[in-house]
Amino acid sequence: MSSQLPTEFGPLLVAWQRKHGRHELPWQNTRDPYRVWLSEIMLQQTQVTTVLGYYQRFLQRFPTVAELAAASLDEVLTMWQGLGYYSRARNLHRCAQSVAARVDGKFPPTAAKLAELPGIGRSTAAAIAAFCYGERVAILDGNVKRVLSRLLAFEGDLASGTQEKLLWKQAEALLPCKDISAYTQGLMDLGSGICTTRSPQCLLCPASELCAARAAGEQERFPVRTRKLKRGRRENWWLWLENPAGEVLLQQRPESGVWAGLWTLPLYDDEASLATVTAGLSSEPLPRIEHALTHFDWVLHPRRALMTQGIGELPPGEWVARERLVEYALPAPLKKLLG
Repeated sequence: MSSQLPTEFGPLLVAWQRKHGRHELPWQNTRDPYRVWLSEIMLQQTQVTTVLGYYQRFLQRFPTVAELAAASLDEVLTMWQGLGYYSRARNLHRCAQSVAARVDGKFPPTAAKLAELPGIGRSTAAAIAAFCYGERVAILDGNVKRVLSRLLAFEGDLASGTQEKLLWKQAEALLPCKDISAYTQGLMDLGSGICTTRSPQCLLCPASELCAARAAGEQERFPVRTRKLKRGRRENWWLWLENPAGEVLLQQRPESGVWAGLWTLPLYDDEASLATVTAGLSSEPLPRIEHALTHFDWVLHPRRALMTQGIGELPPGEWVARERLVEYALPAPLKKLLG
């Protein structure tokens, strides 16, 4: 990595963003921190095309942070279902309540204070502060780490907290003296559409002549991260139990762990446990479901059973009419299964 930072990077990126960047997304061209915050949380680990519809529907249901704070967690999770990473929705609700409880009921106007709110990390806080308040602060989400690591040929291993702190310092040193909003959006646009993980479009990049990784022909070697995620595998059995009225038995997941707070079918660790519950009932196995989560692959074996007679030990839960399932926050594979 060169000891001299490319000071031309900021003005180049600002000029490029104004001419070639994105300007028509529904959360742009606003200084409303509620709308910017909502978009930033939804966009974490989720594509823009996926977020667009959710963002509009969410705002229609919760047009202000006060209305989001006043809603129940179940309502929020139901609106969120399908977006995944449900801890974001729980933190969103907690954050809204924290903001609504402030004396002025508004988001604080600095990145440092925003980062104290639930679910708002340093980079998200900086994005809100830059877009809404013009604060000169650096962002460093996954895409921006890739952009800056390549620009600087940053050799530090970003699996190390110490090295990540060094990159934060470089990100701060690269900030332009003005136009922080356009610069921040430019970093986002560059990372999502040009400086991609594989096959970066260097010929379209405004910083191609400044990029140390490109000069060395090693774009795809950056960012450096040696610690690899070790994926696990989990296997469970689902009981789709219906009563004669056509109602489905649902259970709410605990407040922590996978699918926390969502409603699912009763879940069993092995087929034998499920068979004990369904003994004597008319039942049929359904095709297994393979669901990929962040840290593991989950194999689910659903079995549908009709409760036409007494059952030895009825699983705890709530009977829900099929037409009311839309009122319950269901994980994506279950929503698809129940149709």
